[in-house]
Amino acid sequence: MARPKKEKDEKYSRSVTMYFTDSQYELLSEQAASAGLSISSYIRKMVMEGRLLVTYDVVADATAITALTAEYGKIGSNLNQIAKYFHTGGSRSMAMENEIRTCINDLYRLRKEMIGLAGEFHGSAETHHK
Repeated sequence: MARPKKEKDEKYSRSVTMYFTDSQYELLSEQAASAGLSISSYIRKMVMEGRLLVTYDVVADATAITALTAEYGKIGSNLNQIAKYFHTGGSRSMAMENEIRTCINDLYRLRKEMIGLAGEFHGSAETHHK
């Protein structure tokens, strides 16, 4: 059985030629694929509707994120205690400097773990959401 014929108004009778750089075409191809459309359909929707909403499914290990969040809370508590110590007239000592360094090192370690879980972010969010 043949596909039904389109109405005369629905047929594409005009074409527009556009040129892209390799990087622009690659980005366009990725965006069209993530929207589940061909490149021509993607461009047509963008031109006619002005904006196309693409959704992404985020998969995360909730237990690992919960554990990292708890560690961030402990480090924050330690930093608050150090700040309170200095605000109440505490003196600068080698023990306090070591505690501050430990907190900073822990923050960098947690940052590396978080990047390992989520992957590193490259680029500007504004570039991809115009």
